[in-house]
Amino acid sequence: MSASLRASHSEIRVLLVDDHELIREGLAGVVDLEEGMTVVGQAATVADALGQFAALSPDVVIADLQLQDGTGLDIVRSIRKESDDVGLVVLTMHSGDDQIFAAMEAGASGFVGKDAPSGEVVRAARHAAVSPRSFVCAGLAQAMMRRATSESTRLSEREHEVLLLLAEGLGAAQIGESLYLSESTAKSHIAKIYQKLGAANRAQALVTAMRIGLLSSVQPGAR
Repeated sequence: MSASLRASHSEIRVLLVDDHELIREGLAGVVDLEEGMTVVGQAATVADALGQFAALSPDVVIADLQLQDGTGLDIVRSIRKESDDVGLVVLTMHSGDDQIFAAMEAGASGFVGKDAPSGEVVRAARHAAVSPRSFVCAGLAQAMMRRATSESTRLSEREHEVLLLLAEGLGAAQIGESLYLSESTAKSHIAKIYQKLGAANRAQALVTAMRIGLLSSVQPGAR
């Protein structure tokens, strides 16, 4: 029987992994107070966690990102190679976009910052037990929007040079002359910039570029 089916019919058995005993004990207290959940083991290292996982077969593993002999992602990848039915929650103090996507790509079921309320850890564990291959994270939507914006608006070095000259109010011919390009090539770069920034004209491009941090200011001569 899969871990998700076991979890739906009995207690969710949880393995906690953190190299700080105080944090482990605190999480254990929270989990054990929850109806239908119980802590079956605790580990402080990647090696110990994998050993206990093999011995205990928990439904859910909640692992800290940073451990003395590796990371929680090492645990996630190792277990995920063996099973799609185990819930894997990454708990960390470093909850930036890179960490969120790394956890998702490693095969984690959930990602929770250590500054989140304890209830969020419990909700992530319950979700992981039932839907181990469905990733949940409170900041996922915002992180995905930031990634999409970053990738779609990334300008080449030459395009950024053209953007700076656009911000100074120069036209295509002047930009071409300044950068030793033909006017048609300069126009091609300008069109590409507009496309990447979702702009219809110079003014819109400059406003968008300032909003997302590609420009710090616009010169008075820009139109």
